[in-house]
Amino acid sequence: MVKPVGPSTASTRSYSEELFFFVICIYLTMFCGKVVLITGASSGIGADTATEFSKLGANVVITGRNKDNLDKISKACVEISPNKLKPLILIADMNNENDVEKIIKATIATFEKLDILVNNAGILETGSIETTSLDQYDRVMNTNIRSSYHLTLLAIPYLIKTKGNIVNVSSVTGLRAFPNVLSYCMSKAAMDQFTRCVALEVALKGVRVNAVNPGVIRTGIHLKGGMDDKQYEEFLKKCAETHALGRPGEVKEVTSVIIFLASDAASNITGATLPVDGGRHAMCPR
Repeated sequence: MVKPVGPSTASTRSYSEELFFFVICIYLTMFCGKVVLITGASSGIGADTATEFSKLGANVVITGRNKDNLDKISKACVEISPNKLKPLILIADMNNENDVEKIIKATIATFEKLDILVNNAGILETGSIETTSLDQYDRVMNTNIRSSYHLTLLAIPYLIKTKGNIVNVSSVTGLRAFPNVLSYCMSKAAMDQFTRCVALEVALKGVRVNAVNPGVIRTGIHLKGGMDDKQYEEFLKKCAETHALGRPGEVKEVTSVIIFLASDAASNITGATLPVDGGRHAMCPR
């Protein structure tokens, strides 16, 4: 039973209000004392993930290549953090092995532990088997899966110590086949299998590993992938036909699932690849 805080509280709050207040307090502090490392945190899903973990009391480590964007995200994290905790900013290229090693070294040097790893960094490039060069293939695979493999390899000993967990950001393209994004689809299918295999390998050591598989989300990644503004708007309109819910998703709809998987509420979930795609994975539109 939740007891009132004091006489004045008892006279102004009902039991249900006290219980609600208690639950909210627990929710808002569920990650207090936790250290969360997020790659690709300078924009999109990674940036929102950083601010959400900050809001819930975590110490966050944010990595990316765009310093200006990371500085903005850091400021937003401080403003929303209950204890005004400042993120550790690490400028890093995930394709540079030395940079990846420095991410772990700096995280442990600063916080002496790691509780949660969010492998979010990734790129999207278009192309078919007829048009995707080996250079493009290597670029996409190295960024989307090799770098996450390397960082996870380095992070695992620390996650075992804290009984922590990993959330990988994959895609519906890892679950279903799509034309003209060949290397991207292959990289995300690899991410899903990586998630499952690592989950089995570290489960008995107390570490959980899961993935989210977004559909089309309003992040701008498709613009970076080569679409112009007109093509992007047409692409988003097409979601009315390709997604069961009739629309593209929003960033916070993915971030909320990342938070859930990283929390104790998901303590019995590991090896899952969870679609956050408005039903796209269940449809077969052309």
